[in-house]
Amino acid sequence: MHMVDIHCHLLYGLDDGPDNFETTRAMAESAIADGITHIIATPHSDPTYPFVPELIRQRREEIQKEFQGRLTIATGCDFHLSFENLQDIPKDPAKYSLNQKNYLLVEFADFAVPASADQTLHELQLLGLTPIITHPERNPLIRTQPERLFRWLRQGCFAQVTAQSLLGKFGRPAFDAAREWLAAGAVHFFASDAHNTTTRPLKLREAHDEVAKLHSEETARALFVENPMAVFEGRPIPFVPQLAEHLGQAPGATPLRKKRFIFF
Repeated sequence: MHMVDIHCHLLYGLDDGPDNFETTRAMAESAIADGITHIIATPHSDPTYPFVPELIRQRREEIQKEFQGRLTIATGCDFHLSFENLQDIPKDPAKYSLNQKNYLLVEFADFAVPASADQTLHELQLLGLTPIITHPERNPLIRTQPERLFRWLRQGCFAQVTAQSLLGKFGRPAFDAAREWLAAGAVHFFASDAHNTTTRPLKLREAHDEVAKLHSEETARALFVENPMAVFEGRPIPFVPQLAEHLGQAPGATPLRKKRFIFF
């Protein structure tokens, strides 16, 4: 099993991820040992951490050279819906997108989900991007208003849950939401959101096996391999689970082999 991680803070000296090349190297070695073959390094793009593509490319080339033939590394960002980002992204959407293709990780702040979020996500879709809502299970506001997440999914967005949430590493509320939304067909990817080698490791295997146990091997492969690889390559994702009509109502069993693409 060769897994794909579409969200991690691997590159050093850019945000709240690793501080030095040695930690970046150790994270990459950990990923390889865990069975990860492809990574999209996604530093924050928000008011705290400036997004500098030239520096990101330099960091990526440095680590890719070290791991050539063992790990394939691309870049993107953890896109915060700040005023500055939203003003800039229409000029060059690929600047922020995953592997400079057509998917965008979208991060909501823990303290505010703007009332205009539906329209903002729609405007990103009009730019040719497919928004992926990142770690909604860890966002207390989204957890208390899950119908908003479900509305975004019906609008054509996707959701990415942190692998460690499924294992209880981000507390009981995130654990419960991850499992409930997985059962409701509201999860399209798991990713590490790794920041270091200890508390936020670049590992997916344990969560993959947990999904296989809770649902099926097919579901696990879809959410850890096939869908993330489609994002890496800029293709439509092959597995879209049937979304429950109401939260708390499971849609049935495993994801349906059903393609659902919404274009605006």
